[in-house]
Amino acid sequence: MNENIDVPQYFLCPISLQIMKDPVTTVTGITYDRESIEHWLLTAEEVTCPATNQPLPRDSDLTPNHMLRRLIQAWCIANAKNGIDQIPTPKTPLQRSTVLNLIRKLKNPVMYVDSLKKMDELANENEKNRKCMAEAGSAKAMVSFVLKYFKEGKSTGLEEALRILHLTWNLSINENQQLVEDNLALVEALTWILKRANLENSVITKTQALTVLTKVIEVATPSLLERLNPGCIEEMIKTLHCNKLKTSQQAVKSALQILIRMCQVGTNQMKIIEAGTVFELVEAELDQNLESKKITELIFTLLAHLCSCADGRAQFLKHPAGIAMVSKRLLRISPATDDGGLHIFALITKFSATREVLLEMLRVGGVSKICMMIQADCADDLKRKAREILRLHSNVWRNSPCIQVYLLTRYAR
Repeated sequence: MNENIDVPQYFLCPISLQIMKDPVTTVTGITYDRESIEHWLLTAEEVTCPATNQPLPRDSDLTPNHMLRRLIQAWCIANAKNGIDQIPTPKTPLQRSTVLNLIRKLKNPVMYVDSLKKMDELANENEKNRKCMAEAGSAKAMVSFVLKYFKEGKSTGLEEALRILHLTWNLSINENQQLVEDNLALVEALTWILKRANLENSVITKTQALTVLTKVIEVATPSLLERLNPGCIEEMIKTLHCNKLKTSQQAVKSALQILIRMCQVGTNQMKIIEAGTVFELVEAELDQNLESKKITELIFTLLAHLCSCADGRAQFLKHPAGIAMVSKRLLRISPATDDGGLHIFALITKFSATREVLLEMLRVGGVSKICMMIQADCADDLKRKAREILRLHSNVWRNSPCIQVYLLTRYAR
């Protein structure tokens, strides 16, 4: 674009200060580019008209300014030789009737594939489309689709259906929560999809299924969580085999979030431990392909939950690198990791503190890290917990040359 071109001021969006591609007028009478004002309405904490500062409803109607758009297009064509790009005719906003028509076509064995692809395309296009689709009941339609094809043993279209369900999921719509909160069949269907994805080595389908399952588990009733099939836990553990299977980091995060939620209800904690999860968590954290702070935080949170019972601690201590791994991560990742790691050590030193375990903590630097936490810029609660651990076993650790004597004598019994 030639810098000497004088662009008419009223062609520019007051927000982006760029030539408007799809001018729309708000209820305050000011015209903006649709993309800019929609983003503003979606993200602003206090929604007001950017130009007039008048209150503006978040779901405010936006009226297309066809006259201004035609003027901009004509001006762009006239100045094309000066490097001005033409403004394409904007797409018509998605209508509820269009979505309902696409949902109806899902029941047609000839048209359902094309319908799913179109819905997937629309959902990925913009937030406005996703909102329209959510309000038209696309989430319910996708759940019905997944259940139907699970019963029939078919997989065609499941990847698109899962992606649409994820993108158009909206908990503010009460029907959505009621649809899944006690829907055991849906969890079983998603578990079945995960098994197929593992067999077919389909990373995308597996990630989509885990993302949707995370949303379901978040709102699931305690009754549903207690009735989950052990196969669900097995699929979560398989996801942690990052060296043996190709697994996306998003899939690993989802699997960990699901296990953490399951762990908090009924007898699930023992089921998760009996499935060998503690050992797999240590292995996953040792995996160099998972250089993710969030994954480390989730692993430490889950380990802390599982180490709260004797079997979990026993499984943790059986891993030759368990204590060393926690020691290495302390003060290196994040406050959340420090909290989880120190909680694991507190449980170990209080309930499973054999002399062998205590000397192992000393040998791999765990005790030194606990001392450092007292001196570091940590939360007071962490410092207090560190002091308690040191005070509990000062008789074993006080003579070690690697421990500063004053740290132990200061907090002696």
